Amino acid sequence: MKANLSADLIYIQWKEEYRHVLESLPGKQIYILFSGGKDSSVAMNFILRAAKEFRFDFEAHAASFPVHRYTDEEKDKIGSYWSKQGKNIMWHKTKETDEYIYNTANPCLLCQELRKKMLKNILTSSTQDWNNLVLIAGYSLWDIVSYSIEHLTSNIFSTPDNHTTVEKNKRFLETAQRFYPMMKMKEGYTIFRPLIKFNNNEIQKVVSEKDIPNLSIPCRFENLRPKKIMEKYFDKIGTGFNYNQVFDFAKKSLGLPDMSSYTSINMEEYLRNFF
Repeated sequence: MKANLSADLIYIQWKEEYRHVLESLPGKQIYILFSGGKDSSVAMNFILRAAKEFRFDFEAHAASFPVHRYTDEEKDKIGSYWSKQGKNIMWHKTKETDEYIYNTANPCLLCQELRKKMLKNILTSSTQDWNNLVLIAGYSLWDIVSYSIEHLTSNIFSTPDNHTTVEKNKRFLETAQRFYPMMKMKEGYTIFRPLIKFNNNEIQKVVSEKDIPNLSIPCRFENLRPKKIMEKYFDKIGTGFNYNQVFDFAKKSLGLPDMSSYTSINMEEYLRNFF
């Protein structure tokens, strides 16, 4: 497992696997979507190191929502660390307060929709050449494992219901595209998920050795997300996963759509309903 290696050796192996991607980045308009969590922090560490080696630049954008997690102290702590590494974080605020998602049936879904709107606004106001755009998101191997468990149990044990079936299919289409490390989209822009083959312990290894600060304020709604609950369970029992095996299972047993099912979607729909 990569976690048996040092953080520097983990980076070196990652760099060699994605060398063909990294060599294509100079001259591109690159946005890394930063949250302050461990996954996006390791993605930032890797991309920042690669930027110096492969001579490209990028911007780091963070949505400061839910508000209770992104205090000035938290942003100063995290921002100071990355500034010393040579990269300033662009913190984006919204006019909405946390009251926007309190007392709703699914606050996490509403939060995600708000973040998507913020991202879309940023991109539409700053992107002149979509063919030159690269979006980097910090999804990890655990994310796609949790999606697989979610859809497997839902398919086997759930009671058929027309409304829930529609929502389940919508959810599957949204999460299934995150199995692909890189996608070249219809308008020419690229989606890159550099950590999709990394387990939690491998990510935590880098965070620990590089002493990377993460958000220390837990989300008040995190226990409403089954993914977070399952993550703690699998971390407790020390279970690791293999990307190729997970991908193969999703392809054969869950009916994972081909990449072309997503790359042909127009930008407006993709950013609103999928990304």
